[in-house]
Amino acid sequence: MKILLIAPASGKWRNIGRAPVFNGRTFRFSLLSLLSVAAETPSDIEVQIVDEQIEQVPWDERVDLVGITCMTAAAPRAYEIAARFRKRGVPVVLGGMHPTLCPEEAAQHADAVVAGDVEGLWPRVIEEVCAGRSRGIYRNPTPPVLRGLKRPPRHLLRRNGYAPLDAVQATRGCPYGCEFCSVSAYHHRIHRQRPVEEVVAEIAELPGRFFVFSDDNLVADRAYARSLFTALRPLRKRWITQASLEMADDDAFVRLAADAGCLGIFLGIETFSAANLDAVRKTCNRVEKYRTAIRRLHSHGIGIEAGIVLGFPHDQPDVFERTLRMLDELEVDVVLPSILTPLPGTPLFAQMKDRILDRDWTHYDFDHAVFQHSNMSTEDLEAGQAWLTREFYRPWRIARRVWRHLRRPRALAFLPFLAIVNVAFYGRVVRWHLRGWNPARTSAATFSPAPHLSGA
Repeated sequence: MKILLIAPASGKWRNIGRAPVFNGRTFRFSLLSLLSVAAETPSDIEVQIVDEQIEQVPWDERVDLVGITCMTAAAPRAYEIAARFRKRGVPVVLGGMHPTLCPEEAAQHADAVVAGDVEGLWPRVIEEVCAGRSRGIYRNPTPPVLRGLKRPPRHLLRRNGYAPLDAVQATRGCPYGCEFCSVSAYHHRIHRQRPVEEVVAEIAELPGRFFVFSDDNLVADRAYARSLFTALRPLRKRWITQASLEMADDDAFVRLAADAGCLGIFLGIETFSAANLDAVRKTCNRVEKYRTAIRRLHSHGIGIEAGIVLGFPHDQPDVFERTLRMLDELEVDVVLPSILTPLPGTPLFAQMKDRILDRDWTHYDFDHAVFQHSNMSTEDLEAGQAWLTREFYRPWRIARRVWRHLRRPRALAFLPFLAIVNVAFYGRVVRWHLRGWNPARTSAATFSPAPHLSGA
């Protein structure tokens, strides 16, 4: 018996690993979701993993079952793939973020849907679906305990298609309830941890010195994170991760993370407006702490990738240039600018249902404005995000960031990642012809909202 596991890629991301500007590699880092499924598959079943971001789907492959995972933007492509295999008589199971948050929709395109974590479910799903006895939507009655997880079979990935980093997951979920966040909706604000000894043993077996923690918020449980960092120190490996801004509240804690090998942190800064943070219940962020937090992380040689969201309720047309100025002032090393996107299944989606203009899921990629903003047109919102991205990744700004970084402690350790990611983002700007404009300096900024949006 053979199972084919597929990670679909939507639109411009399809086969991007083959693009010359990416040097044949992609920064997808890992496919831990599919690796987790493969790990749960009985050992007598052959498993093949295909990532459409770097390779073609083997349409004519002789397989007995197809499993597909997807985020919202890739859901239509996942449904297309499912339809082609089901037309051949091959049963299909859908899972991942979008099928979990929209299980009834996903069930219309598959023989079964796994909603939530796959552990404890997958062997039964295989048996019942292949026997024609599918129960439709499968979910664990309670979140599975993360003790004794099987090792991800990383040999199933085409390693030469990815950046040279293995991924490990120590925790799942996040305790915060940010209204725009699909992670909070998926995990119901529950944060679970794997035993520290199991995580460290897995990391010790990785062949390289660098890896990434793919956790949603590695430091949500401070006591657990301290134990993990202490246990990691003897390995002398280096890593990057995602964490909340609160990580930087304690200098000793930041020092411990750095001593444990932390080179970089993805911080969901989101916005420089306190009113916007309050509006979406991003309670773990305080704008007045940004400067101190980033300086503290930098002082320990930890680089910063900032997640920025544009289009929050209180944003005005000048948000793009103000955000760029603040990113420059705070010396942020890498930025990922996104347009506020009301993902289905989140509280934000329910709140904005009357303002959503576009329900084409392929546009829910954080680069499209799918709702009517009160203070800007959709064209300005999209153009402003493209303008900000282009301006931040201008070559002279990249050179200045590298020069600034070289003056910090442990500069050489993070330097390759800083340079490579900045160049990769610059390549994205070039490849996708990002231009846009600054809405604060164009006539389009005179946009007037409809009366029901302005409160008139």
